[in-house]
Amino acid sequence: MAITIGWPEIAVRLTLTLIAGALIGFNRGEHGQPAGLRTIMLVCLAASLSMIQANLLLGTAGRPSDSFVMLDLMRLPLGILSGMGFIGGGAILKRGDMVLGVTTAATLWFVTVLGLCFGGGQIGLGLVTLAIGLIVLWGLKWLELQFPRERRGMLFISIDGEGPTASEIRQRIAASGFQVHTAGVSYEPGRNRSQLRFEVRWHRRGNDAEQPAFFGELAQLRGLGRVQWRPEGMTA
Repeated sequence: MAITIGWPEIAVRLTLTLIAGALIGFNRGEHGQPAGLRTIMLVCLAASLSMIQANLLLGTAGRPSDSFVMLDLMRLPLGILSGMGFIGGGAILKRGDMVLGVTTAATLWFVTVLGLCFGGGQIGLGLVTLAIGLIVLWGLKWLELQFPRERRGMLFISIDGEGPTASEIRQRIAASGFQVHTAGVSYEPGRNRSQLRFEVRWHRRGNDAEQPAFFGELAQLRGLGRVQWRPEGMTA
């Protein structure tokens, strides 16, 4: 990091910072994440400005012989980086068994460090890191979808009177290539109705959020009052 910098170099650093933030932010906005284009750009810009400010103050750093005060310039970018840890933690949500927003939190942390690179004048390092980040967010997303992953869904069935048994329903689910992991049942004596709950698991590539094949078959069986399917663990 140079001891003195002028407006031309500051302009280059800020321009590269905004471009980097826009490219990363476009990816997050494309996937409908809360931290979209503007948020990512502002985070990256704030980190870059903190390093530029530290760079401008380099000439005043140190402690004069007649003073007990010493200026520690690295506390400014360190505070920015630590603060982003709390903001990134706020982007993570837990809904039941699903944890959402982890990639968004990691992206906020990433663009903060990226802004520190550009603001500190490490242009080459920042450009290489930006290229790697874009490959991870765009390229590896496609690659990730090519690998089979375990999916989960909840099946809720209401059986009135002489409907199919839980064992018969299990067999139909298994015949479609799905596996019943856990099951639960409750009975309403006064209404002669049973409530069944199945946790179904399967392995498939991509974001398979469509209704499974067995859902339509079960809905046509006699004696069923309600059939509900709720996929879980599907993230973009």
